[in-house]
Amino acid sequence: MKKWSPRTDLALESALIAEQQNGGKVEGITLKEEEKEETKVTTVEITEGAERITGRKAGHYVTIESADLRKSDSSRHAAISRVVAEEIRLFVQGAGLSQNASCLIAGLGNELITPDSLGPRVTDRLIVTNHLFKLHPEYVQNGYRPVSAISPGVMGMTGIETGDILLGLIEREKPDFLIVIDALASRSIERLNATIQMTDAGIQPGAGIGNRRKEISRHTAGIPVIAIGIPTVIDAVTVTRDAIEMVMKHLQEKSGREDDSWKRSFLGNIGLLDENEKHQLINDVLTPAGLNMIVTPKEADLFIHGAAAIISSALNEALHDRPPEETRSFFAG
Repeated sequence: MKKWSPRTDLALESALIAEQQNGGKVEGITLKEEEKEETKVTTVEITEGAERITGRKAGHYVTIESADLRKSDSSRHAAISRVVAEEIRLFVQGAGLSQNASCLIAGLGNELITPDSLGPRVTDRLIVTNHLFKLHPEYVQNGYRPVSAISPGVMGMTGIETGDILLGLIEREKPDFLIVIDALASRSIERLNATIQMTDAGIQPGAGIGNRRKEISRHTAGIPVIAIGIPTVIDAVTVTRDAIEMVMKHLQEKSGREDDSWKRSFLGNIGLLDENEKHQLINDVLTPAGLNMIVTPKEADLFIHGAAAIISSALNEALHDRPPEETRSFFAG
């Protein structure tokens, strides 16, 4: 049987799956965990030698995890935003970019589909200054950099590859670096709407749901690319498998047994299948019936609103090197 290949855009999940399938640490994958402002931050380094086994491009990945992302808690959202801003600064510094380096921010996705509208909603909230630097640079305060933003839509609406739109814009405007914002896919219910990923490895829109579009990276764009995303969707096979795992855990706790004997009473022998076999079985049942859907939580509207606020606030703070309360005015008074 083929090894289970889950739908996910998260390098952390790909790294953990690779370690699980190979019985321990994998050469070329480094994970480091720390906590910042009561928020879990995991750094994943993937080398070129580990690209094949993880399915992720070599690069530096940062995953910020907090269940508070799902809640309407403004104080926690502000704290998470500060953590994201700090990590963005580190990515910019790591790329060797100065405080005056110009930035193009692209909000990827379809603004008409809620779980795919993260990118456009972020760009709606950004402080864009590129035109001010061109028209009235004498009035712009210190601490701001040239920032431009675009929501290029999706190929189904424009008829043009998103990557081609961005490459043409980069060639015309010549920004020093590019930041792309996009909704991602997860293979874990726990990380759905509770995780922010940042990477310098670029992005391949639609990869997590099997709709791969052209890669957007330093290799294709010719300038540093920082990709920021949040998993807002998950496939039905994964949801079903996770539900079975939770039921099994509950049954084990109820049985009070430490061995595997209790598993035989769970839907025949399904309890004895390993993770790959359970996933394959569920996939074989759902896919022919057309039920292997890509799904999102019912609170998607509320979540996307809060998530867009967190990321846009972090970008405004990090790129302009200004505290949030001062990023409302472009001009010297």
